[in-house]
Amino acid sequence: MIGLSKTHTIQNRESLIDLARTYNVGYNEITAANAGIDPWVPDEGTDITIPTAWILPESSREGMVVNLAEMRLYYFFSVEEKNYVSTFPIGIGAEGFGSPTGEFIITAKVKDPVWRVPGNIRQEKPELPPYVLPGPENPLGGYWLQLSVNGYGIHGTNRPYGIGRRVSHGCIRLYPEDIEMLFSLVRPGIKVRIVEEPVKTDIIDNRVFIEVHQSEKEEDEELLTRAVENLGRKRLLEHVDTPSLIQAIKNATGLPAVISR
Repeated sequence: MIGLSKTHTIQNRESLIDLARTYNVGYNEITAANAGIDPWVPDEGTDITIPTAWILPESSREGMVVNLAEMRLYYFFSVEEKNYVSTFPIGIGAEGFGSPTGEFIITAKVKDPVWRVPGNIRQEKPELPPYVLPGPENPLGGYWLQLSVNGYGIHGTNRPYGIGRRVSHGCIRLYPEDIEMLFSLVRPGIKVRIVEEPVKTDIIDNRVFIEVHQSEKEEDEELLTRAVENLGRKRLLEHVDTPSLIQAIKNATGLPAVISR
């Protein structure tokens, strides 16, 4: 597990959307962690949980791992034989325009990309030109990382409030400041694994943790089955308190939760 969750007290008419960018989390993460609180007009003085702790994905700890279920990207890298991980919230494909899953590589890096508007998007919005030059109207933002699958990439955005939402036509979007940092870290040839992993588990300091993300594709029963299989594979089931596990699935806060007996 990396990071540590924080608490922020609402003041000066702040919204959860404002806080999401301030603390570098997605809209989905901050709203799931604060169920029942109006994301646009939270009451002054309300304590907000900032979900800045994450169980790492089970995927191999190399290159880039994108977990669509939690809308978060992890980049594993080494500097002077020391291992590090950076993580960023993302926006992903809307319903009907799902982001691809599988194993890919970064094939190219482009600063100030030109957006060549795909034909299917021009059919939806015929007022769009064939291409959009770099600038504030370009939805790719200032940086583009090409994936080894035609038409898909990892890029910035001119609409940062879409981070943590299903809003794109399949590409993966980052906050402008995050894509700038990621762009500086990666190089062509880096492996990218895109997965759908709504349930993550681990044992830390002899306590079993689970992290559950709200899923549009799986019901609670399916998430519970996934969790049991995950815990069983790691031989952790005998250490789990079943009511705590069921409650964690039901809540799906996206926060690491202890489910030990």
